[in-house]
Amino acid sequence: MPLLQSQVAQDIIAHGISLGADFVDIFIERTHSENMVFKNSRAEDTQSGTLFGIGIRLIYGQQALYGYTNSTDREELLRITKLLASRINKAGKSVTVNFENLNYPKIPTIQDQEVDAKYKLAYLKKTDDALRADPKVAQVMLNFIKKKQFIEVYNSDGLYASEERPYIRLFHQLVMKDGNLQTEAFHGPGAIGGWEFMEKLNREEVVDTLLKQANTTLYAGACPAGKMPVVIDNGFGGVIFHEACGHLLETTSVEKKASVFWDKMGEQIAHSALSAVDDGTIAGAWGSLSIDDEGMPTQKTQLIENGVLKRFIADRMGEIKTGHKRTGSARRQSYKFAPASRMRNTYIEQGPHELADIIGSVPNGLYAKKMGGGSVNPATGQFNFAVQEAYLIKDGKITTPVRGATLIGTGPDIMAKISMVGKDLELMAGMCGSVSGSIPTTVGQPPVKVDEILVGGEA
Repeated sequence: MPLLQSQVAQDIIAHGISLGADFVDIFIERTHSENMVFKNSRAEDTQSGTLFGIGIRLIYGQQALYGYTNSTDREELLRITKLLASRINKAGKSVTVNFENLNYPKIPTIQDQEVDAKYKLAYLKKTDDALRADPKVAQVMLNFIKKKQFIEVYNSDGLYASEERPYIRLFHQLVMKDGNLQTEAFHGPGAIGGWEFMEKLNREEVVDTLLKQANTTLYAGACPAGKMPVVIDNGFGGVIFHEACGHLLETTSVEKKASVFWDKMGEQIAHSALSAVDDGTIAGAWGSLSIDDEGMPTQKTQLIENGVLKRFIADRMGEIKTGHKRTGSARRQSYKFAPASRMRNTYIEQGPHELADIIGSVPNGLYAKKMGGGSVNPATGQFNFAVQEAYLIKDGKITTPVRGATLIGTGPDIMAKISMVGKDLELMAGMCGSVSGSIPTTVGQPPVKVDEILVGGEA
């Protein structure tokens, strides 16, 4: 049963067009979510709830007006439509819109199965116990997130589309101490799907990885500072490309000419070794979706090929303002946000090199095995990212672990210096915040070599 009756949707859209809008769309959402925080070896916080609301967007030329409510009342929805249109005060026309259901290929999701809270708590406790087997572990926090979002889209082109999107994620974080020494480790796998993802998660491997990372960084010496070659390993290393380059390829930046790439289509913007995509079609991936929040089927978008800029990430307003075609990339946190061009699963594509060959090409440098958090200037791509786990490279070999390293640079500069790309592509789940809120996205890459980058550490 639709969340909003099609007759009501017809009335709202016809009203918007009669008030001069060139285009009207309606986004309806119902999301059930549950969140369980396991800390101090017990459930510290458990929450669940349902979010419901409707967003109405009127587009006049290159201007979009957006309002929302959690009411399905026809008169209230018409009132919001009129209120939005009053800011333009333009004569319109009478139309009758007949909706046609959109048929589209469904991106496979990981199967869901109902398990009760007691079972979930037992799962989390088992993970907590496994991490605390190392006596140096002082704290463990596990944040379990599960939600199911059902969305509908109606628009004045006669489109009706709907999709159910299940999400599941378990974020692990531990604190390890030994005397005055302290360090942290984290890992946050997630997927579009249900509980079966948790059953398939290799707990032993996750625990071993976290404990090894923490035990390494706990006793590591200070990282030397200066410009040097850096090998960034696969997986979460892709966060630099996402933050410092990916956002500059969204039409939300391009339309304002706030991106250094806004007029570089077809030009060489990266080393010829680098190709990158934003792909919403990967089965089970955390950032995948079958249709975007404008009801357009998602796609695999080649952003950069052999260093040449091929496409931007575009939504409807981005296409209107820049002329770059939509890519099924309109996304938002909830009905409370208007859609915007956003990334999905964004990664550097595989190259021809083995990790050992990449490391072997570096006489003296840094191996950034695990990236941490950082900050980025979205206008320039200037970034500053901490390295969670790092080692020095001497004479082509990984040697001493170091701590306190940060990578400092700009997206355009680093892309020109990625000269070697490895074979072992890995994707990692994350959350991305931008103009339309916080959304699930995936970052990723194979190991890459940056010929030179400024490393912050101990001078």
